[in-house]
Amino acid sequence: MTNRNIKKVAVLGSGVMGSRIACHFAGAGVPVLLLDMIPEAAASSARASDRNILVNEALTAAVKSSPSPLYFKDALKLIRTGNFTDNMKDIAEADWIIEVVVERLDIKKRIFEDVEKYRRAGTLITSNTSGIPIHLMAEGRSEDFQKHFCGTHFFNPPRYLRLLEIIPGPATDRLVVDFLMHFGDLILGKTTVLCKDSPAFIANRVGVFSMMAIFNLSRSMGFSTEEVDAMTGPLTGKPKSASYRTADVVGLDTLVKVAEGIYQNCPADEAREQLKVPDWLRSMVEKKFIGDKSGSGFYKKIKKDGGKAEIHVLDTDTMEYRPSKKVTLPALDVAKQIDDLGERLRLLTAGHDKTGEFYTKFHCALFSYVANRIPEISDLIYPIDDAIKAGFGWELGPFETWDILGFKKMNEAIRQCGLPLPLWIKEMEDAGVAGFYSTQNNKRCCYDITSRKHEVIPGSEAFIVPAQFADKTVWSNSNCRLVDTGDQILALEWSTKMNSMGGEVLEAIQRAVSIAEEKYRGLIIANSGAQFSAGANVGLLFMLAADQEHDELDMAIRMFQNSMMRVRYSSIPVVVAPHGLALGGGCELCLHADKVIAAAETYTGLVEAGIGVIPGGGGTKEFVLRAADEIHQGEPETITLQNRFLTIATGKVSTSAHEAFELGIYRKGHDEISMNSERRIARAKMAALEMSEAGYVMPVRRNDIRVAGRSVLGAL
Repeated sequence: MTNRNIKKVAVLGSGVMGSRIACHFAGAGVPVLLLDMIPEAAASSARASDRNILVNEALTAAVKSSPSPLYFKDALKLIRTGNFTDNMKDIAEADWIIEVVVERLDIKKRIFEDVEKYRRAGTLITSNTSGIPIHLMAEGRSEDFQKHFCGTHFFNPPRYLRLLEIIPGPATDRLVVDFLMHFGDLILGKTTVLCKDSPAFIANRVGVFSMMAIFNLSRSMGFSTEEVDAMTGPLTGKPKSASYRTADVVGLDTLVKVAEGIYQNCPADEAREQLKVPDWLRSMVEKKFIGDKSGSGFYKKIKKDGGKAEIHVLDTDTMEYRPSKKVTLPALDVAKQIDDLGERLRLLTAGHDKTGEFYTKFHCALFSYVANRIPEISDLIYPIDDAIKAGFGWELGPFETWDILGFKKMNEAIRQCGLPLPLWIKEMEDAGVAGFYSTQNNKRCCYDITSRKHEVIPGSEAFIVPAQFADKTVWSNSNCRLVDTGDQILALEWSTKMNSMGGEVLEAIQRAVSIAEEKYRGLIIANSGAQFSAGANVGLLFMLAADQEHDELDMAIRMFQNSMMRVRYSSIPVVVAPHGLALGGGCELCLHADKVIAAAETYTGLVEAGIGVIPGGGGTKEFVLRAADEIHQGEPETITLQNRFLTIATGKVSTSAHEAFELGIYRKGHDEISMNSERRIARAKMAALEMSEAGYVMPVRRNDIRVAGRSVLGAL
């Protein structure tokens, strides 16, 4: 790894992507210079406000957009704006220059000519292109420029879509590539994927094929838009936007442009005809039915009398909108009852009805396609899965799904569909290899087509998940599992609906602390589900209240409080690593831990007031305790406590882990943020070891909590 430090970044171009990339760097703590053109009307003006109006308005629009591109408001102070004419010279201060102008090779090359005039030798220079060949952009540039130049393809919105594709040019220094892969992962929190300079790179090549294949299959089989989106959404581990809705979000003009680019530039692609833009889709673009940015695409909101909105769907045969229809597919109703994603996928694909046929045909087409893209777009299997998961929001990548549905079984189905499989798949079958992924010595491995065996995925030790240690289960119940991660550190995870916390989870927390105290050095509480925890099982509490089971209700609340206090006063360090939703009880668990390692995208708070109850697991107590400790001599008692009270009373949820520090949920200078969510569990383990090695001492129960009394009650 080269000894390089990024102290300042210059972003050239302030459009939708440029402004949001600038916001993401600022959120990561990196100062940014954001530049764009001077509008023609302001060319003769001497005032910076006129000359920078384009970039300033673009940045303002980005900051006001929802969801916010900033982790916290003060990050905006790290962004300085300017223009290409007056401020291009200032890029000499930057350690990394990112070009994000319009997707035209001639304009990009013109920008690079100016960059060469002011850029310091050795400065990184990258392009955020989504498809223009990197080698074409590097032509004509100096040797030092080409050595430090490559593609860095962020996905929109950069804060929320975790993929960062790194695409080297023919002369890019390997140390530059290694640095960008590491910096993107560790500092920017990205899943960094090394790509070849092939059309559409990895994620768009596979993702756009997937969407086009679904469009073609749904029309040939007679499925409606609503039915397809019901079949290809969260039920199968895909985003809520599913297929047609995703196309609306991306923009049908963009989708068509990428599909056409692949079709034209990949004449040897065996599935090329799937990427041919059909007349009905081209007609939609011509009519400006291009999705969210035009207000109409496959879906359109129609305001009815009284202001109520109604969703209408485009009939692509008549090009007219109709009211959306309720989906009634029996197979989906059965699958919804199954919590495990793998089990759901197997059930849906095994069905002998029309729905099962759809799933089988789609998966066969997808698996054949990705298998034949090796080594064209990647020499390795796992980067394709990583790119699709991080760029398109799939829970499972294509090869991971293939494993779940059965390697041999799906190979037979692919051949029955008349689709090609490459020679290396046949070699796997002949060698008796059971699938693409495996776990060996608690490390994740992936099949390598060159060595013809499973190899440990590089760097996987930094991305540990409790499931890797399933064979080292120390204790479990029907929903929870306590595993030994090595180094005498235990990890507790549970898998309930929304990872809510009921009796079994509370039992597991208390049992985990007790077992760790007996034989181990520390405990981490974390999981790799979609959410950390949506809080206590409120449904159970409501049932007890409705039935007036007061004793049982009291017992349930006491068990929750005792579990939190068991975490707080244990003889070993307890580290919690939340991500996604950490609400109610999930938040209270963090409040009582010795340390919190939170993913940057953690949305946490005591939300109970929103459903008419107060936090009962110790969150209010912990807020009062912390407020009492923070009161300075001579300061009115109400100020600190009132802020905490308002946070509880309004059920406020942080929009990021950064904001949770401002709310007092996480402790400044003590708890930490992991920009890359996938690193948080490994960091939590390290933190538990550090505390243990430093001579961890069990906290003493507090009896000195300052209680303000009636004088403050009135103010609250």
